[in-house]
Amino acid sequence: MNLKNVASRLDNIAPFHVMEIAKMAAELERQGRDIIHMSIGEPDFTAPPAVIAAATRAMADGNMRYTSATGIPALREAISAHYQKVYGLKIAPSRIIVTAGASGALLLACAALIEKGAEVLMPDPSYPCNRHFVAAFDGAAKMIASGPDDRFQLSNDMVIANWTEATRGVLLASPSNPTGTSIAPEELRKIVATVREKGGFTIVDEIYQGLSYGTAPFSALSLGDDVIVINSFSKYFSMTGWRLGWLVVPDALVPQIEKLAQNLFICPSTISQYAAVACFDPESIRIYEERKAEFKRRRDYIVPAICELGFKVPVMPDGAFYVYADCSALSDDADRLTVAMMNEAGVVLVPGLDFGVHTARQYVRLSYATSMEKLQEAVGRLARLFSNR
Repeated sequence: MNLKNVASRLDNIAPFHVMEIAKMAAELERQGRDIIHMSIGEPDFTAPPAVIAAATRAMADGNMRYTSATGIPALREAISAHYQKVYGLKIAPSRIIVTAGASGALLLACAALIEKGAEVLMPDPSYPCNRHFVAAFDGAAKMIASGPDDRFQLSNDMVIANWTEATRGVLLASPSNPTGTSIAPEELRKIVATVREKGGFTIVDEIYQGLSYGTAPFSALSLGDDVIVINSFSKYFSMTGWRLGWLVVPDALVPQIEKLAQNLFICPSTISQYAAVACFDPESIRIYEERKAEFKRRRDYIVPAICELGFKVPVMPDGAFYVYADCSALSDDADRLTVAMMNEAGVVLVPGLDFGVHTARQYVRLSYATSMEKLQEAVGRLARLFSNR
């Protein structure tokens, strides 16, 4: 094919470096190396028994046909009930759109809201796919440098200072990938009020909201019906490969999102939807809460452990399963350090390059979504590597 026919928007979409690193690590494993993966954000837990059983029943009962583009009523109602029980919020099932993963939810939101040249504010660092979804619809992600003093998040003052005539909204994540940090509810309230005053949209990625440690449950949906929230069954609910998420939108946006979903996806995975209803069974929630406690235990081990190795963690992550660590005391280039750790110690982390440009060469992201035994082994390997250097 003549590459002249390829759309120019692809020039604004960079490769996903974590996936490239994963391929390099896989090649080392094919060569017989023992590799500890602390890179990709995927829980080492899988779907609990009730979810597997529900999927099996759906297949046995023949529930495998297309569903409504917005999802089966039972799942939308279960998600609505979950918001009521956990957050004390009354979210009508009609506002909940079940999607093909959180990526599908972001795709639909951007398709509905982003026009050519539209500017969307987001922090640097942030999850790379977020800015690439904006670019896919010919918008422009305006990355705003954010450091430890702002918990690597946007503040209301940043939004005010960076809003221009081209700005159409903000895209936030709380807790965040790669930093594991959340936006304080009062600060988020100020941001939503500012964006509302300017006539823009607020999208909040809450896919790690179920994995928040030491704070009261909070959703941006409590800040008004005009806030758009993305969520997923991949992280707290341990269903990464099932490709299922959801989107909560204002009533007026539901028919617009529905017609987009009909055309782009037809519907989310039918089997995954029937299975996900069982995520909200009391026994499933008990299992998820035990897993959440285990993630916190791992965080409480790995943060001081890597600090002893020479990394710095300027902000204690309060959610997700990531640590955003300053490696400048160990190397002046996070990319080179990451490759050295993989090749010489068999430990795979991700350099900051994936998540923006602000201090990207200074930081690495570590995922503790692996067993405590592997975390301890990784620390031992890195200790030997750094002592020999």
